[in-house]
Amino acid sequence: MNPMQISLVLAAHDPKALSHFYGALFNATICAGKADHHKILDLGNGLRLEIYRPSQHRPFPVAGRALSVCLKRSAHHTPLVELEHHVSHALSLGASVVEPARLEPFGAECWMNDPEGNAFLLLIPIARSEGSA
Repeated sequence: MNPMQISLVLAAHDPKALSHFYGALFNATICAGKADHHKILDLGNGLRLEIYRPSQHRPFPVAGRALSVCLKRSAHHTPLVELEHHVSHALSLGASVVEPARLEPFGAECWMNDPEGNAFLLLIPIARSEGSA
């Protein structure tokens, strides 16, 4: 067994609130971390999202889209219609749209920001019929 574990880390001004946002968005269980300002979300398949407040003795990390969380849902025959449902849910949780939802050859996607301004991507792949390539 490999002793190394891989998890995503996300700096937050309010880890508790942001963990509730992602917990609801991912339908994930929120667990206590190593301190009050550290929360761990079990995303399934051995993947975890760790949300933490950085040390006050260090500069706060700059938000960007070079590395982002992608919430990929099950493939759908009408991915844009399905995506709009998930975008509405994210908006109700405090997210905002960065780029409008759009249909691409691989499916539908929408870049959004979480309540603290971190970018994430909602993605619904297009379901292909068995006879198509």
